[in-house]
Amino acid sequence: MFDVILYQPEIPPNTGNIIRLCANTGARLHLVKPLGFTLEDKQLLRAGLDYHEFATITVHENWAECAERFKDRRLFAVSTKGTQQYDLVDYADGDVFVFGPESRGLPAEIRGSVAAQQCIRVPMVPGNRSLNLSNAVAVVIYEAWRQSGFGASR
Repeated sequence: MFDVILYQPEIPPNTGNIIRLCANTGARLHLVKPLGFTLEDKQLLRAGLDYHEFATITVHENWAECAERFKDRRLFAVSTKGTQQYDLVDYADGDVFVFGPESRGLPAEIRGSVAAQQCIRVPMVPGNRSLNLSNAVAVVIYEAWRQSGFGASR
């Protein structure tokens, strides 16, 4: 099983989509405060449909608290500034993926806290800024899940 961390997410429908994605892939979702919305936000609930009850969601007060929980796990920082293309990595059950907020991306201190080969990126046409957050999470989680046989061993 994989863990997805959203560091200070800002847009409720993106997080709602990611809740639905995590419910359907078995990934656990972690939200790091401050959040740009409440967990009762109508747009968040609408985007997640009725999948909230099927997702495992943990809210962390800050990055230090969240990082401590995963200190013994392999963490991938996903960023447009990543040095490693996401599909060239061999993922393993238990890997953790952290994504930054929509308006500013993952902070340098978080990207710098992982080895260069664990700072991954999803390729785009040169000159473009970024993908939608929920799309980026889907691309990365589905690749990791594909490599694990889509949970066939469970």
